[in-house]
Amino acid sequence: MRPASLHDTLSQNRQLGRKSLAVLLDPDNIDEAGCQRLLNLSERHAVDYFFVGGSLVLGSHQAALIRFIKSRSSVPVLLFPSHSLHLDSQADGILLLSLISGRNPDFLIGQHVIAAPRLRESGLQILPTGYMLVDSGRQTTASYISGTTPLPHDKPAIAACTAMAGEQLGLRLIYLDGGSGALHPVTPSMIGAVRQAVDLPIIVGGGLNSAEKARAALQAGADVIVVGNHIEQNPDFLAEVAAVITGFAHVAHATDTAETVPAQHVISR
Repeated sequence: MRPASLHDTLSQNRQLGRKSLAVLLDPDNIDEAGCQRLLNLSERHAVDYFFVGGSLVLGSHQAALIRFIKSRSSVPVLLFPSHSLHLDSQADGILLLSLISGRNPDFLIGQHVIAAPRLRESGLQILPTGYMLVDSGRQTTASYISGTTPLPHDKPAIAACTAMAGEQLGLRLIYLDGGSGALHPVTPSMIGAVRQAVDLPIIVGGGLNSAEKARAALQAGADVIVVGNHIEQNPDFLAEVAAVITGFAHVAHATDTAETVPAQHVISR
């Protein structure tokens, strides 16, 4: 059974100030045993989404991984595709990425045209997403495969205008990504500039390899943070980053409670 509208949930959480955690799984870099360990951890430390994909994906590996997750977990699985071939109707939805930070037409619209008929037949929930690669101190697989230049990490105004254009074009999510193996995460100043520019849910990933970096991204305005490689290397990190999300949940709950208390009660205190 597929979850209710994924976009509605993300938008409602954004309006309520609720933060979410996504774990990115590369089908070519994780085996069944490793996936089971992550699933066990996700039962103890709340994970909101599994993103499945990578820049180089073998279809058989992806299908097997999604089938394994869906048979053992109720956490929504979203495809994180880099190619029109990376579709699988076993998933719950797809981040339909348009690489708006680059100027390669194949990743702005070309792959989407090829995928459109299959995507319509798939039954997947489609989340049109403005994907923005940000310079992280080294060339990543995503920038190499896409043949695009990442946004300069110290130019938040460019990122803000790019995200604004994506929103005006009708995209429904913004994804700021330093890329797999990023040396540095997307800066809080860039996240904050994009947050001020758009009213869309913002996903941030790449280089979030410490609780402090995760907290900084959320404080700057990220609605969903994405972790991947570091959990595979250090499974205990999932507990650390989940605790950061929980801390924000307590703040959001306190805010909701305060807003429901009648004004005279607040004054009388």
